Amino acid sequence: MKAVVLAAGEGTRMRPLTATAPKPMLPVADRPLVAHTVDAAIDAGVDEFVLVVGYESDAVVDYFGDSRRGVPINYAVQRERAGTAHAVSTAREHLDGPFAVLNGDNLYDPDAIDHLLESEPSIGAIEVDNPSNYGVLETAGGSVESIVEKPAKPPTNLANAGAYVFPEAAAGWLEVPESERGEHEITDVLAKTIDEHDVTPVVMDHWMDVGRPWELLEANEWKLGEQDRRLEGEVSDDAKLTGNVVVEEGATVESGVVIEGPAMIRSGASVGPNAYVRGATLIDEGASVGHAVEVKNSVLMADATVGHLSYVGDSILGRDVNFGAGTTVANLRHDDEPVEFTVKGKRVSTDRRKFGVVLADGVKTGINTSLYPGIKLSPETTTRPGEVVERDR
Repeated sequence: MKAVVLAAGEGTRMRPLTATAPKPMLPVADRPLVAHTVDAAIDAGVDEFVLVVGYESDAVVDYFGDSRRGVPINYAVQRERAGTAHAVSTAREHLDGPFAVLNGDNLYDPDAIDHLLESEPSIGAIEVDNPSNYGVLETAGGSVESIVEKPAKPPTNLANAGAYVFPEAAAGWLEVPESERGEHEITDVLAKTIDEHDVTPVVMDHWMDVGRPWELLEANEWKLGEQDRRLEGEVSDDAKLTGNVVVEEGATVESGVVIEGPAMIRSGASVGPNAYVRGATLIDEGASVGHAVEVKNSVLMADATVGHLSYVGDSILGRDVNFGAGTTVANLRHDDEPVEFTVKGKRVSTDRRKFGVVLADGVKTGINTSLYPGIKLSPETTTRPGEVVERDR
């Protein structure tokens, strides 16, 4: 079985994190988001991949090279993002036989991917409470009869999870007309498949579309929560590590540090002295958490530095972010309402009572900077000492 993994998109809803990196390459625990999809497919028996790349494609190619865990990887370039069917069509020259299509910015239940491949032709589905907001599967006799987009009266509570296994003939059905959105949709290929074959719905116990920054936090909460305790780096005798904490080889945890898992300290990263890390927190490669710093339920990407006397809560710090001493992140509104965040120019609810800030690569704060909840700062933004930042930049 070959698998086409869609990893060409920019991820505009994830801005500013995707200003300098494609969304599928954002970190989730010990690997990029798309690598979780690839690894789940390998575990399920996929023996060849085609990764469809486009925006900042070098990041994907440099990470994977020509294979993953011994499984060959080919690449197809989608130069114009014109929909999911168009993306798969760029990989057509590599397709022979049945093939899977998976989204590189989704997290899948690995067991369900295995069932999906065994049930070809098939479609992944999730049970939802509000199916009218989704593409909904109409089923009968254990097969999919149709897929209905955002129906007023949903036939089932099974929503399309964006994971498919198509028969060989579907490679010739990819030239579909534009939809009302102006895109060539893979669901039109699915409709043709349903007409010609019995398509099996495979219900996934756990699935996540990682589209917005707070969903990247949720993805890390999921994957960090699955890890086992592992201490391979240098850990001071008077540091206190409880729960499922991973300290990779080459990482350092200094004296007086308290880490409450799940947490991951990646190779080259350092924590302490006298720092406190809690919640589902990722300290990525080369990142640094210094003296008297508290980090709670956050992601610090590669080479980010929170030097000393600072607080980071429910936040995402991009690569090479540098916090001046005493920088404080606010992560709670005084009215106790869910924190809002700007997505594609509109303020939307994160549905999270606690949510801090999202800082792009290279942001630098002056000493004693205060950051309001739900703000984002663009790449290379700087703040002045003592500044209170209330709005996006």
